[in-house]
Amino acid sequence: MGKSKISVRDFNLYYGDNHALKNVNMEIREGAVTAFIGPSGCGKSSLLKCINRMNDLVEGVRIEGQMLLDEENIYDGRVDTALLRRRVGMVFQQPNPFPMSIYDNVAYGPRLHGIRSRQVLDEIVENALKGAAVYEEVKDRMWGPALGLSGGQQQRLCIARALAVRPEVLLMDEPTSALDPVSTRRVEELIGALRKKYTIVIVTHNMRQAARVSDDAAFLFMGEVVEFGTAENIFSRPRNKRTEEYITGRFG
Repeated sequence: MGKSKISVRDFNLYYGDNHALKNVNMEIREGAVTAFIGPSGCGKSSLLKCINRMNDLVEGVRIEGQMLLDEENIYDGRVDTALLRRRVGMVFQQPNPFPMSIYDNVAYGPRLHGIRSRQVLDEIVENALKGAAVYEEVKDRMWGPALGLSGGQQQRLCIARALAVRPEVLLMDEPTSALDPVSTRRVEELIGALRKKYTIVIVTHNMRQAARVSDDAAFLFMGEVVEFGTAENIFSRPRNKRTEEYITGRFG
């Protein structure tokens, strides 16, 4: 097992009176792809959004326990959430490019963090688009509207936008659910390439996708982590009967 990047310890999440995550414990390995699987409403996306404190934006949220990024509790009151979200980028279910040019979409984050040099921005934009495997498709229309791209290209642009601020962790919430099979395959290939540089956590309903792209997997059910381990063990030799029943399609 590799070094732990994110440690979740006795972690509980409440939305008002709703106890959404219950006593979650896990170690997410640095440089690995970790998949969160489970039926709708089981807490996958809620747990994912806790890793960069996106749930702070929801009214009535209460957190107990710890979530450590490189041994630092991200829920410590002294943590700068803007800096945290720079270190922990996020890609959402629906591609959500800004209504501006392809270039400006990718340059948005670096500009927000104070980078003004056109030469530096050009390099960041090109590298991020190459990192997201979309540069060759858009290099001749950088100043064209991002909303003119196909759905699959838009999603890879959103990945490039996340990469542009040089995160350490990349969160992906059902990143291919709105895409066609060809675009889905491109994004899955991209995840395989990005694992060399980033710690990736992905939420997916697609069992085959989770088995294809992940190194580790967590099966969640009703806010609890039922089983966590290597993807090979979870998908081939699950220890828990509920995990086996979900993976084989008997419920969920």
